[in-house]
Amino acid sequence: MAGLVVVGGVAVAAGMWSVWARWPATPAPVAADAPHLPIVVAAETFTVAPGAIRMAMQRRPGPQERLDLVYAWPDLTPPRPVDPVTTGAIAGDRIASDRLPGERLPGERGPGDRVYVTIAPAAGALEPAERLRVLWLRYVRDMLEPAPDGLAVVEFRDGTPYQGEDLAWEENAPEKFLARCERPTPGRPPATCLTEKIVGGAVVTMRFPREWLADWHKVADGFSRLLVTVRPKAG
Repeated sequence: MAGLVVVGGVAVAAGMWSVWARWPATPAPVAADAPHLPIVVAAETFTVAPGAIRMAMQRRPGPQERLDLVYAWPDLTPPRPVDPVTTGAIAGDRIASDRLPGERLPGERGPGDRVYVTIAPAAGALEPAERLRVLWLRYVRDMLEPAPDGLAVVEFRDGTPYQGEDLAWEENAPEKFLARCERPTPGRPPATCLTEKIVGGAVVTMRFPREWLADWHKVADGFSRLLVTVRPKAG
């Protein structure tokens, strides 16, 4: 039975990463004062602002197979679309074609100022800290990578199910923060990380830019606040 759990952990984890293969689209605008929706995933009730739900077909109360969400960071509110007219006025009518690569206008948010969240059935997956102990440490290199204070970062070996990824966790308390991260590669989009939490029969997964590991305490705190936001009674 234990073997089945471990194998299931590999399948669930690998499949979960493939969900995030493409940068998600911004949801269509909804009224800012639209009431939160009670949505049930894997028998767990979550309370979600409609403006944070990426797919229109998921903007309804009741049972659903999964939820795909996006939040502005760090306030964890539904993202607001950028008004090109207002943005141009703020920047002295400086249009997008005049900008340097990666440059943002004052007050403008970009993809790196958002976190993407999925809520789906846990399907028997272990808690991340337990997965670290019984599964992931088998596949990592022995040498630790340079990391911010209090964080352990190791590479997964080539030829494993997690090839091309790294693993980061709070050295003395992986249950408080643990993330799987894409390894930065020249010529490819910025690397991202996944951190997750089992909530009853569901798993809540947050994707964030890997560069945020430099302030991983803030990421860990933000994920905890996010869980309270979508599960206020449980928080």
